[in-house]
Amino acid sequence: MKTYRLTLRPLTAFGTPLAGDTLFGQLCWALRHRLGNAALTALLDGYTAGRPFAVLSDGLPAGHLPLPALPSRLWAASGLDRKALKRRRWLPLDALAAPLAGWQGLARSDADAAQALGGPPGATLHTERAQPHNTLNRQTGSTGTGAFAPYTQAQLWFAPGMQFDLYLALDEARLPLAGLLAALTHIGHTGFGRDASIGLGKFALVGSPVAAPFGARPAGNAWLSLGPCAPQGQGFCPQRSFYQALTRFGRHGDIAVHAASPFKRPLLLARAGGVFVPLAPGGPAPFIGQGLGGLAAPVSPAMPETVHQGYAPVLGLHLPETR
Repeated sequence: MKTYRLTLRPLTAFGTPLAGDTLFGQLCWALRHRLGNAALTALLDGYTAGRPFAVLSDGLPAGHLPLPALPSRLWAASGLDRKALKRRRWLPLDALAAPLAGWQGLARSDADAAQALGGPPGATLHTERAQPHNTLNRQTGSTGTGAFAPYTQAQLWFAPGMQFDLYLALDEARLPLAGLLAALTHIGHTGFGRDASIGLGKFALVGSPVAAPFGARPAGNAWLSLGPCAPQGQGFCPQRSFYQALTRFGRHGDIAVHAASPFKRPLLLARAGGVFVPLAPGGPAPFIGQGLGGLAAPVSPAMPETVHQGYAPVLGLHLPETR
């Protein structure tokens, strides 16, 4: 597999954060519409056995990676207070050349990253705004109570000039890069995530895919995940691996939202930015994690064949030995 970096530019507000596992689910629907259900079934053959055809990262601020979720003792001392340091969660790509202990001092907050991408002073990567919604009772011609009560839903609005980097590990023997780009373009036209039918989640691909800039880095002794993953039982050291847990309450999209129940079983994942140390050293790898679901261990009662991306693209790094 080869790892590419794609760049996405939001064209509208989003109703759903651009998470890699969510985008993979929508990619599968796009491939089903474009290529047919039989082609998608063939692509997913072996998915839960460590043979994914594609692995997608989260949408990351262009030119940045998630700061590793390491404990404070592994960072170099800094004069900043704890709250200021916690806001620094994006690592510029050029900081990879510095020693790992100094990465926190070189990391950027949401506001710093937005300004580095050309945003105006005071801008942040995105702001959350409440969008009012109404449902009219056709008998009274107005809103009311219960199902007809007005409500609001959050929307994510991005800073001017905001762009996302999306890292993609792709098996081109099974799906050509052009086919995957066509599917992503389809998603960008129709909209990603919640409320795509009313105009949210539109994006455009910017430029051409390039090889991931860290592809030539040595594997080191640890992996930095670039999206949510399921590391359980994958041979990582529990004492030297660090991550933040994420519970994913998934639901089907596209035509499956009209099934008897669109909801999936909750999944326990590790957020992007996790650091995982293998118990047994190995060579370079484009991704870690495992494919979840399938007929053997369904995540969806309504569609037992459903799979969930528990893989994540990774970057190799060297984690110092500690006692």
